[in-house]
Amino acid sequence: MPRRLGLRRRPGRDHALELDELSISWNSIDTTASITGWEWFELTPAWSSADERLEPFIGQKLRGVALLECRPSRRDVAAGTLAVEFVFDAGRFHIANALDENSIEVNEAHPEWVRHPLGCGTQPD
Repeated sequence: MPRRLGLRRRPGRDHALELDELSISWNSIDTTASITGWEWFELTPAWSSADERLEPFIGQKLRGVALLECRPSRRDVAAGTLAVEFVFDAGRFHIANALDENSIEVNEAHPEWVRHPLGCGTQPD
């Protein structure tokens, strides 16, 4: 999954609290291409390898999509954040903001996530 690589630095702003950004791409990024434009920086970003947890979903028909809203039972900085859930015959996974990267969780979401189906995908054959 693509990661946001740079942060605009502003005095007095804590970027660790940016919970409203999520980047998802579907078959549109060439991860074999090198990442350029970072030659000036001491670290050069690189694409991460494929996530083995997603292998069961390769070639599967998408059956549903939902927004998951975090509604924790106690006070939590993540309250109100959203994740995107994808449902396949082989199971489901969701992608959420994990502060400095996107997180991927496979199987049912934690009960503190409230599901809001988007009514898209295909019906089982």
